[in-house]
Amino acid sequence: MEMISIENELKQNAYPGRGIIIGKTPDGTKAVTAYFIMGRSENSRNRVFIEDGEGIRTQAFDESKLSDPSLIIYAPVRVLGNLTIVTNGDQTDTIYELMEKGQTFEESLRTREFEPDAPNYTPRISGLMHVENGSFNYAMSILKSNNGNPDACNRYTFAYSNPVNGEGHFIHTYKGDGNPLPSFEGEPDLIAIKDDINEFANDLWTSLNEDNKVSLFVRYIDIATGKYESVIFNKNN
Repeated sequence: MEMISIENELKQNAYPGRGIIIGKTPDGTKAVTAYFIMGRSENSRNRVFIEDGEGIRTQAFDESKLSDPSLIIYAPVRVLGNLTIVTNGDQTDTIYELMEKGQTFEESLRTREFEPDAPNYTPRISGLMHVENGSFNYAMSILKSNNGNPDACNRYTFAYSNPVNGEGHFIHTYKGDGNPLPSFEGEPDLIAIKDDINEFANDLWTSLNEDNKVSLFVRYIDIATGKYESVIFNKNN
């Protein structure tokens, strides 16, 4: 697979929706994830990321303008021991709770489908990072309607063992803007990761469409120790 520029990819797509990036720094010492949200409606744009324990959650920036919290207020990132869960919806909680009971990433997601937001049927995208004893692997998932048909759910999981230094993968909800919004297709894009969290976060944030971007979260986890550093950008602040 050809490596693409994540900056160019974001600049050329005015509305990728919500996106997850997971990978490893070029020096091989950090496991990396990033999650961003975008919005076209006032309700979707009226959000910020805030820290919540070891993870984050979305919160209304202006409570008086919150019209429907059902698909926009959730915890995108939660930590379960040496596992970091990143998703675009409340399936974060599903994965956390069922993996805590011994189920796998895939098994837990079999209890969920795409979002019930006709006519878009927004895909549920999820990522799982496993950092333990100096090793790192990750998986990504997308649950989507069958080409817009909500009677069928197509489930795809991509697992990455022994990730290559400097490489990451990017999955997002929409191919671009439209009505209805066209769902992401294919396997996650291969992208380059940077050693410096602030440089990487700034590059992502400035590449996202200025009108539609809402919030960005980036975390670098030390593979040897499990300690992490995070950066949050909110358009509303």
